[in-house]
Amino acid sequence: MKHLLGVNVDHIASVRQLRKGGLPDPVEAALICQKAGADSVVAHLREDRRHIREEDLRGMKKKLRIPLNMEMSIAPDIVDFCCALKPFQSTLVPERRQELTTEGGLDVAGNLARIGTAVARIQKKGIHVSLFIDPAREQIDAAAHTGADRIELHTGEYANATTAAEREKRLAELASGARYAAIRGLRVFCGHGLDYTNVRAVAKLPRMEEFNIGYSIISRALYVGLDKAVREMKGLL
Repeated sequence: MKHLLGVNVDHIASVRQLRKGGLPDPVEAALICQKAGADSVVAHLREDRRHIREEDLRGMKKKLRIPLNMEMSIAPDIVDFCCALKPFQSTLVPERRQELTTEGGLDVAGNLARIGTAVARIQKKGIHVSLFIDPAREQIDAAAHTGADRIELHTGEYANATTAAEREKRLAELASGARYAAIRGLRVFCGHGLDYTNVRAVAKLPRMEEFNIGYSIISRALYVGLDKAVREMKGLL
């Protein structure tokens, strides 16, 4: 299977927001990622607008020739914006104001009605919907029940593992989740905490189609440039 790479450009905007100016421009960064071989660009419009803003997403939608994946909560104003923007895909994620980054998978099983309503509304606009979840069967079953046709497995527990035994355990959970999702008819993507060292083991797992990676690529780009950082990650996949 060919592995696809989605590059998250949120932290280009994070640097911009330090000075509240116009640079660096996440739209320009997205175009560099496209030229370097990225298969999609990911951008998270948070409720507090801490990095990506609406105008960034509008610029990406207008200029990109590869798919735009809008990460988002199910807050009404965010869903409204997504439906108006019509990106290729939206990825529904949990969101807490005080967190530094997304800390776990979406609890689809515990919020089935609300999430199902958001999925149906977004899909009605012709937008693909993915759900960012932990690799647990109850969450995979719930994701399938919403009508979404794809999920993104949360790889943070694997990425944060501190021992070889724990890493193997988390890899086994991801492999099992991917197998079960395929049985339920879901396409399987993955992301969170993946970097140039730990991505190889996940890339060897069957059924993983797409890897959505941001922080490690943007960090690497500070040393080698964004074009090379994207190409290096693409090569590892």
